[in-house]
Amino acid sequence: MLKKLSILAAACLAILFLWDTPILYPLQMLVVFFHEASHAIATILTGGQVKEMVLVREQGGHVVSLGGWPFITLSAGYLGSLGFGVLFYVLSESKRYQKWMVMGIGFFILLITLFFVRNWFGFGFSLIAGILFFVAGRYLADDWNALILKAVGLTSMMYVPHDIYSDTIARSYLVSDARMLAEAYGGTTIMWGVLWLLISCYVIFSVFRRSLLRSDSQEGIGDVHGRNGI
Repeated sequence: MLKKLSILAAACLAILFLWDTPILYPLQMLVVFFHEASHAIATILTGGQVKEMVLVREQGGHVVSLGGWPFITLSAGYLGSLGFGVLFYVLSESKRYQKWMVMGIGFFILLITLFFVRNWFGFGFSLIAGILFFVAGRYLADDWNALILKAVGLTSMMYVPHDIYSDTIARSYLVSDARMLAEAYGGTTIMWGVLWLLISCYVIFSVFRRSLLRSDSQEGIGDVHGRNGI
């Protein structure tokens, strides 16, 4: 467990240290895509209609929609991208089907792009990202696909508390999902931001804890097998 904990801590610190550098820019834009896609999916699932989804090069975006349940659609951005991050991280630890998983993500990105993305930068970035995922899943070995899933998953999970704090607490004056939720349902921008921050930190802690405990149990089984000559 100690080895995996060290690697995990180093990866998280590297993401935070490199956050504002060009190295992480493609991953950050990918996380923005999942944030906005979560708004779009929540709108459709709650009976609304998505008019357009936009991604801008400044690591932002928006979804224009009609109908839907605002409580769900507004909450879906940060919590949805957190869900995607958790899903990718958990899938990266699966021992089978990583190639199909990465291809599936590519197909999902392409579907969202074709149906919803309506600006040139967003369409071009998302189209290239979807194709790259599909090609990676098709031609790269499982170990490489597992690394892709883990990198995207970790970045997406780390993005959520960072951006929640930045957009809803440190700069609560911004027009954000939390501010619109406060205007629609009461409370304050900071209140909703703190709630989302607590949820995201708890989920991330639980996922990491589960991953480390699972790794420890597998090492224990390996030790038993080794001692018994299996």
